[in-house]
Amino acid sequence: MDRVRFLLTFVVLLAGVLSANSAQGAAALERGVAILDPAALRELDRGRLALGRVILPARSTDAPLTNDRLFVLPSMVPVRKALDVEFGKYIESHKTNLPNETIGIGNSFDFQLFDRALLDSSGTRFVLAGIINRMDRTYVSERNCGEIRLIYRLTRVEDRVADEGAPSPRLPMTLNVVLHAKSDSAIDQSGKPITCAEIASRWLSTADLKLTGGALAKKLTEADGPLDLIRPEHVHRIETNLQIAHAPKSPVRDFRTDYLFKVFDYNRGSGTFEQAPLENQVDRERILADGTLRREFKAWLLQPEHFADLDRGTILIPEKFLATAAIAPTPLGFSSPNLQPAFGLLEGDDAAVGPVFREADVLAALHNATEHGTKLQNIRSVAGFERRLNDITCSGCHQTRGIGGFHFPGVDWTAAKPDNSTVVPGSPHFFADQIRRRDILAALRDGRPPDYSRGFSSRPQLRGSSELAGTEYEDGWGASCYVQHADPTENDRSFKSWTCAKGLSCQRLGTASRIGMCFVGDGH
Repeated sequence: MDRVRFLLTFVVLLAGVLSANSAQGAAALERGVAILDPAALRELDRGRLALGRVILPARSTDAPLTNDRLFVLPSMVPVRKALDVEFGKYIESHKTNLPNETIGIGNSFDFQLFDRALLDSSGTRFVLAGIINRMDRTYVSERNCGEIRLIYRLTRVEDRVADEGAPSPRLPMTLNVVLHAKSDSAIDQSGKPITCAEIASRWLSTADLKLTGGALAKKLTEADGPLDLIRPEHVHRIETNLQIAHAPKSPVRDFRTDYLFKVFDYNRGSGTFEQAPLENQVDRERILADGTLRREFKAWLLQPEHFADLDRGTILIPEKFLATAAIAPTPLGFSSPNLQPAFGLLEGDDAAVGPVFREADVLAALHNATEHGTKLQNIRSVAGFERRLNDITCSGCHQTRGIGGFHFPGVDWTAAKPDNSTVVPGSPHFFADQIRRRDILAALRDGRPPDYSRGFSSRPQLRGSSELAGTEYEDGWGASCYVQHADPTENDRSFKSWTCAKGLSCQRLGTASRIGMCFVGDGH
């Protein structure tokens, strides 16, 4: 077990370095689907995409919106209150479940809480740390062409650029402003209606730009640029992700950090952001405790059309089954299934109450899907069903190949010499998914039916590309893999294709499953 903990901790700490090196040589991975240039983001943050300009367009000043003014805005007051409620729940849960471990703000506590005073401070603000095209989510609302996400990172306000080698002023929280890529009646500056194809074309045309900094920011916001189409009236919701607490390694526990996820939809009638369910974040505790809800959830999910959507990764679970908050403990590792969001829902989990799904239920659903002509891509076994239930949730996805609890910690342009090869802006999962996202944009641009399906969070969907071969994203050192049985007929059909590149072997790091990581050696 000590070897498992060492390797897992080493891989988690090294993930940023690996991804940074890959991102440096493959800055191409995000071409046309994300804007990560540090100097360009700095310029955009000083202009029309500053947080204050986006959520408060009538604001008469370009001065940065610090947190002491942000969370007293009428639109943001419900956000601050909801976060306080979740902190209260977290602290009470901790005292009930871990009464012998202290919790509070500061190094003297076993579990060290995020200091909420940072959300009321004139010395902190959210800075633009990345712009992400998510038109791969057009299936959620075709008339809006999916989403554009402006991701802001909580940062201490500095009077000057940090000295080289100085600690980063960034703090462990992101605020994601999610905008519709297109409004219902969008037109360009010439009065011509905007289409999904036009938006996709504008984004993809940036792939070959050699510009950086202010020149790139100017090009992106010109009349034919992708960012010219971003309007404050397109704001749909905000999503928050913060490290609610961390526990340093001690004689009684391994290092652990817990991340809190919340979503707030924008209510145009009231002009406020209101708490909303997290997409596909199944409310495990509530479902397990309510017999009627258990039966309804089981019946709904196992219907052939819904089972097929689950397999494809395009499922949208009804809100009555969902939670309005989620805690993601990290690093999860390979031996802590009880910390996964779907723990207890399937037969075989060591849970206190009976499962929602028995093995026979899943096998019958697999058979029914086939009978209905569905060619399953991912869920081909009970284990595949359980993994999919976990990784369609916000918390389960972020527990998979994230950097801490983030898939996009963001570009750090506050450094003396901003460089994405030093502070990696995205997780292995983020970079690995860019090929799929770009393929969907190309289909939208060309008028072809897009394939919105996605693979498991642990292994990317390659779409015929060899761009990731030999990297930690697919089958290189540190990639997720499946430990094959001596008898190939015993291999799990959901994961048997998860192999390692030549010279590497899949090494099992825990006992909970045969999912491992690609390393040098024979795995013994």
